[in-house]
Amino acid sequence: MRHRLLVPGAAALSLMLAIPASAAGHADLHSTPGAPGVGDSYYPESGNGGYDVSHYDLRLKYQPKTDLLEGTATLLARTTQDLSRFNLDFGLKVSEIRVNGKKAAYTSSGKHELEVTPATPLAKGAQISVVVRYAGKPSELKIDGYSAWARTPDGGVVAQEPDAAVWWFPSNDHPTDKATYDISVAVPDGTQALSNGVLASQSSKLGWTRYNWRSDKPQATYLTTLAVGKFDVTTDKTANGLPVINAVSKDLGANTGSAWASIERTTEITEWLESVFGAYPFNAVGGYVPNVPAGYALETQTRPFYGKKAFDRGTNVSVVVHELAHQWYGDSVSLKDWKDIWINEGFAAYSQWLWSEKEGEGTAQELADYVYAQHPADDAFWTVKPGDPGAENQFDGAVYDRGALTLQALRNKVGDQVFFDLLKSWPTENKYGNASVADFVRFAEKKSGTSLTAFFDTWLFQPSKPSAGAAKQAFGTQAKHVAEPASWRKIAATHDIHGH
Repeated sequence: MRHRLLVPGAAALSLMLAIPASAAGHADLHSTPGAPGVGDSYYPESGNGGYDVSHYDLRLKYQPKTDLLEGTATLLARTTQDLSRFNLDFGLKVSEIRVNGKKAAYTSSGKHELEVTPATPLAKGAQISVVVRYAGKPSELKIDGYSAWARTPDGGVVAQEPDAAVWWFPSNDHPTDKATYDISVAVPDGTQALSNGVLASQSSKLGWTRYNWRSDKPQATYLTTLAVGKFDVTTDKTANGLPVINAVSKDLGANTGSAWASIERTTEITEWLESVFGAYPFNAVGGYVPNVPAGYALETQTRPFYGKKAFDRGTNVSVVVHELAHQWYGDSVSLKDWKDIWINEGFAAYSQWLWSEKEGEGTAQELADYVYAQHPADDAFWTVKPGDPGAENQFDGAVYDRGALTLQALRNKVGDQVFFDLLKSWPTENKYGNASVADFVRFAEKKSGTSLTAFFDTWLFQPSKPSAGAAKQAFGTQAKHVAEPASWRKIAATHDIHGH
């Protein structure tokens, strides 16, 4: 998938003024540059060292006709070391950077590194503000020959994994540094701007309409989205009063009906998922379908993105279940390292199996039996290790299917009561945090009172098919030919959608 609220200026200023001058104290002669990456196993250049961002305030203006994006980004952060210099991940042309109100020097390096040198070194533990002014045409920015920004007939959209932010705002671009967001976007009258969270306000002046979106819970950079265009929008509330905002492009053509029939199930699905995973963790929910030819979907926080082609075969409720499940597994509890993708995708895929069970279209056990039986031992499917698949296989179908298979095996091993308690307690006790596969193994062992290291090694980390004995122990069956559950083709149809 490597292809794969903005407050007005015065409010932003008040935020900066609220930072005590002493908080930005000066570092000593031992100050060093922050690392140009967080050391991720798969994407070592992603993110940066030396600081943690707490809030992004993005004030943007976008002209669909020319694809020109103009922006002022204010980052509020705390330093984690004495800093002589730090990096931001960003690719558009910058005109000015200020750190704590003073102009800073900057230069570009690598594929998307913006090196910032403040006027004076920054002390460890200091609260700082970073203001970046910039402009450019995101669709023309190519990194490894690719742009995550997609132009549409009436606007533009950015929704990609694992990288998206570098095309439209400067950031610490790794899931381990989450922050809250105010995203304010001015677009020509008659055009809309959609983003994460709730619409705090909207106003028009001199031919431009400004939309102010607010996402008030920790959010990873790749889960931050923007869509500009002309949409039909519906609003609703869940039984618990949670705002539901759905949007479909006005020019989606033959896929319009299928798109609406799918994402309008969002309220119902969210309420059901709360019964499985616990209370919904954010301030809004919904989904949007822009007119882009993409076939993939992405769990952008509070407002999943669905590519137009996701509905080529008609209504696709299963993919909506998958992306909404990610709000708990992947968004609220995010991975520590991209090798930990199973704690995102395995659980979201399993939610589709549970939905099938609920709808009477095949139990999770029947789906597990089918997946196990349809892949012979020499199938390359079994060579992919969901617990650490490698960057080249990060979104391979095995991460989803074998990942879900593992959870059904776990369910049988520990029993329904312990298993479903795990599904709720994991996102509850780790809310807004980051976790690894190893963290989940330890968590499951603690909750179940059972040693599970060897079990998870068999199902997640061995590049081979679990033996018939292991399958019999997990599923109580050794059948080679298993009937296809009624839901399977719907679920399988989402596999390509997940390969961003």
